[in-house]
Order: sequence, then C-alpha cells, then structure tokens
Amino acid sequence: MAANVYEGEDSPIARVFASTPREAFVGPSPWRIFGERENGADWVEDPALLYQDVLVQLKGEAAINNGQPSLHALCMAALGIKVGETVVHVGAGTGYYTSMLGSLAGSEGRVEAYEIEGDLACRAAENLRGMPWVRVHAGSGTAGQLPESDVVYVSAGATAPIPAWLDALRMGGRLVFPLTPDEGFGGMLLVKRFAEGYAARFLCGAKFVGCAGAREAAQEARLAECFRKGNAGKVRSLWRDDAPDETAWCVGSGWWLSTRELGST
Repeated sequence: MAANVYEGEDSPIARVFASTPREAFVGPSPWRIFGERENGADWVEDPALLYQDVLVQLKGEAAINNGQPSLHALCMAALGIKVGETVVHVGAGTGYYTSMLGSLAGSEGRVEAYEIEGDLACRAAENLRGMPWVRVHAGSGTAGQLPESDVVYVSAGATAPIPAWLDALRMGGRLVFPLTPDEGFGGMLLVKRFAEGYAARFLCGAKFVGCAGAREAAQEARLAECFRKGNAGKVRSLWRDDAPDETAWCVGSGWWLSTRELGST
C-alpha cells in the first residue's frame, strides 16, 4: 500500500477505518478469512484477526468477500471525499465500506448504495440504519440513470467504464472502479471529470468478483491482452468516442484509454 494513504493517525481515512467495527458487518463467527497464501483460507473466531489485511467471506457459493482493507484505503484516499459530497457506491455488499463512505461524506452528504444480491442488500440496510443519509438499493448500479454525484465508487470488476458511472459525475467528480479481465489481475482505475474530458490513471493492481451488467466477453479478451502487454502505469486519460489515436493503451466500444495527458495535443 502506498505510504501516504493514511497521512498520519488523525487523517480522515485512518479515522474511518479505526472507528468502523468490521465484525458488525461480516456476520457471526467463525469467519473465513483469506490472506496472501494462494488458495489459502482459515476459519477464525477471534475478531482481532479481522483487522489484518485480509478478505472475509460473505457468500461462499458466490465467491463474494468483504474486500482487502489496504486496497480500499488506497482508493478512498485517492478519491479525497469531502464532507457534504454525494457518493454512489456500486457493490455495497453488507455495507462495511459503504459505512466508511458515509462517514467521510458526513451527515451533510448523501450516499446511494447499490447491491444486486438481495440478501446482502438487506443486511447492508440493517447495518447502516444508524446513517439516515445512506440509502441502500437492492439492485444493479450499472443500468439506468444514477444520481448526479461527486464520487462513484465501484466494488466489483468491470470490463469497461460503464456510461451510467461516467454520466453521473459532476464536473470535478471522481470515479474509481476495478477494470479487470476474467483471469489474473487488472487495475483500480481512477477517473476525474473535467470540462475538457476525463483524466485517468491506475492506482494499483486488482482482482475482483465480476460486476453484474458490467462484463462483456469480447472486451474481456481485449482487456486481458492489454494488461498482458503491460504499461498500464502510463495511462493518463479516458476518451468517450471511437477515434483512438497512436496513444491508445486499450480500446473498447465507444471508449479508449490513452497515455496522453488530458489537455495536451
């Protein structure tokens, strides 16, 4: 994890992680946690072990877990969420990281959370009942019109930047989502909207369960090849058209990622 993620013990990111009890969101013990061992997992009953940098299983049959804290800390820090902002969270699970987004936005803000797994959405709504400015929707966050937002935070893997996510961003708005192939690692892509277009860069590598409604087989193959070739760290902008130039790193249908800085010629 980047050294400047927390920026000290009193930073907003450090405070929300310190004040959000993970055991309140992941169900009763024992918990199945996944660490760095390949295919390794342990069943634990000590809640202190939930505060390691581990995944915690939520639904085994669907391979849905609670997510790696260091990755989410890095992404939230990069988003720079301010009190009073409107946040959309796609893939809320049982609400652990949604709660942190709600804390960062504060009661002056607004969080609209989407979770397509109905049982998880019900658990999230119950877990977040003490935050009336946070609303949980049992459904997809990939189709239709999303609320106008300062931040869109996606916790499930997509093969493209979904138009609904980009369209929801206000000027100055930020989007983070996992751009991932089916196998191996993709990356967490940070997108910022400006009058002249979208700046974009990868924050770190990532591997996520797929986002329903945000995966397409042909694009997955193209994406896998782009990550195989490398140079993802050179990406600097996102374009919403079908006219890629020589700076294109990955080309999709109606979008492409470029190594060209936004605003340069």
